[in-house]
Amino acid sequence: MRTRATAAMIRLALLLAAILVAGRAHAEHLIVSVSNHRVTVTPNYSGEELVLFGSIEREGDAPLPPAGYDLVVTVSGPPVDMITRRKERWFGIWVNADSRQFLQVPAYLAAFANRPLDRIAAPDILRRQQLGLNNVLLTQRVGSDYADVVPSDPFRRAFIRLRSEHGLYRENTSAVTFLTPTLFRTSIPLPAEVPTGTYTIDIKLLAGGALIAKTDTAFEIVKVGFEQFVATAARQHGMVYGVATALMALTAGWMASIVFRRD
Repeated sequence: MRTRATAAMIRLALLLAAILVAGRAHAEHLIVSVSNHRVTVTPNYSGEELVLFGSIEREGDAPLPPAGYDLVVTVSGPPVDMITRRKERWFGIWVNADSRQFLQVPAYLAAFANRPLDRIAAPDILRRQQLGLNNVLLTQRVGSDYADVVPSDPFRRAFIRLRSEHGLYRENTSAVTFLTPTLFRTSIPLPAEVPTGTYTIDIKLLAGGALIAKTDTAFEIVKVGFEQFVATAARQHGMVYGVATALMALTAGWMASIVFRRD
């Protein structure tokens, strides 16, 4: 019995040692930073481009992966509810035939990588890690259910296409550049129509098709100046804002009538 117990303990020790060695072999850590953590929107704001840069910190003297590292960066903006409508032509007139509501989906969504996603990992891993526009969960109200649907769903495709036309959804599989085997950078374009709010940046490191490290950071987009005053007044003091707006319109009309009467 003692011999069997000793053998079992030896096997357990070997197993633990193997796990520890494997953990050290993949002990990569990501260190990242973004060029601006607070983007201000003024009346003449026409868009901005942030830069994300970082490094892969490695423990020990383990060799680099044979095929190198892969990196996927996902930028996600504030969640909103949206509706996609499908139009049909009836007797020469375009009318709304059907619609689909998207619930708490990102107002801005971008996926950046160093090479095509299908060369980075298998489809099931891309889906599980939500890498790429086709794999990010976009919850919809389908009848009485709430679920995401297949990427080929016409409403989902139309939703992504419409957001992409405004530069608010995008995917670029050559946007991440490795300056060295462990140093990288990518740009994050923010169009003029980008909404205010908090944006998360999710960074995932892969090697040989497997996820080995991840981290995240964030930035925010805020309005400043008179635009911020108007937005705050409308949100926090809706009735007072409405009355003040009506009075300003009446005053402007009265002053205009006096000017034209004098002429």
